[in-house]
Amino acid sequence: MANNIIGVPNLRSSYSTIALSANNTTASVVVFTLTGVVRVYDIWGVVSTVIGSNHTAGYLQLNDQTATPDITLATGVTLSSLAVGTLIYKEGMTADALKLKDNAAGFFEEPASAGASSTSPFIIGKKTGAVTTIDYRYSTTNTPTTGGIRWGVTWFPWSDDGNLA
Repeated sequence: MANNIIGVPNLRSSYSTIALSANNTTASVVVFTLTGVVRVYDIWGVVSTVIGSNHTAGYLQLNDQTATPDITLATGVTLSSLAVGTLIYKEGMTADALKLKDNAAGFFEEPASAGASSTSPFIIGKKTGAVTTIDYRYSTTNTPTTGGIRWGVTWFPWSDDGNLA
């Protein structure tokens, strides 16, 4: 789906819902598959099924089946027992953990200054000859854990084949 946003023609959005089902281990779940080169403006998740009681070190990484550079801080964020509707998103640089807005109470978020963004854009490219994905990685001691996250991403293709699906 394409939008016409002033100054950013053909900005696109993609969505993916993942299930969390690791059994006393660390797991990676594919969220989006990348082709070409894209600029990501926003990436966020909303809890769609209550997350299990021991869900730690949640973060995003790029995975080209050889290298796995971090998109957010690899020590991650704890998402244990979060309710449906809780927001998770990339606000800062790679050295920053995913930001969490727990919906146990209403929340409000705005950038630090006018004209700034509450999220942190970045550029990613597919590895030639390999499936390249954005993965959500986490650890649990539950046997197994439970939960689900509906991820969204707003992006723009920088190459003719640029896509996040």
